[in-house]
Amino acid sequence: MSQHIGIVACSAEGAALCYRTICLEGAQLLGRHNHPPVSMHTNPLAEYMKFVDANDWAGVAELMMDSAERLARAGADFLICPDNTIHQAFDLVEHRAPRPWLHIAREVACEAKRNHFKRLAILGTRPLMEGSVYPQPLQSAGIEHRVPNPAQLEKVNQIIFDELVNAQFLPESQAYFTEVIRSLKNEGCDAVVLGCTEIPLIVTPDSSPLPTLDSTRLLARAALRKAVNG
Repeated sequence: MSQHIGIVACSAEGAALCYRTICLEGAQLLGRHNHPPVSMHTNPLAEYMKFVDANDWAGVAELMMDSAERLARAGADFLICPDNTIHQAFDLVEHRAPRPWLHIAREVACEAKRNHFKRLAILGTRPLMEGSVYPQPLQSAGIEHRVPNPAQLEKVNQIIFDELVNAQFLPESQAYFTEVIRSLKNEGCDAVVLGCTEIPLIVTPDSSPLPTLDSTRLLARAALRKAVNG
């Protein structure tokens, strides 16, 4: 019997991609049409953004805890959050939550180390690229990182919040991401972290100038392994 996965969701498109990955790739481990039990809860993105915009990570943590408690009551054995930005509050919830968590950046760091990457480009929201979610796990794995320059950072952030979270995937925005990734490649990066769970919907391995580390699917696959293998 597989463990029950609880998804603490935030933005819809990234959470949907994570859920679909678990369900579709579960069949590779468990057989046709099969996957572990999955429950998902999400508070409105608008509620999260009030706290994110105010740099109030304790407020973000309370929303995450609300979802965690609901999922525990629904029978979840462990929790994942397919949203990189709100992992900024992870330390405030990890030891209070009623179930254990997987951490999205730790899973990305493990995959990067497995592939012997040395310097990663980080793409995501402005709070994510300026925050502490990725630096510590990467440093622990002996991996350097770079983020876009300030103008690129603001543009990437704008595309995420104005377009990607609203399921708008424009060719000109895809071209812009490609340009940003190429500039980070020129800084010596050997792979790029798609550190917003919507970015894999617009940046693909074929379109990226660098190998991609798809945080959404890497977290989903880690959850699948844990659910099936314990």
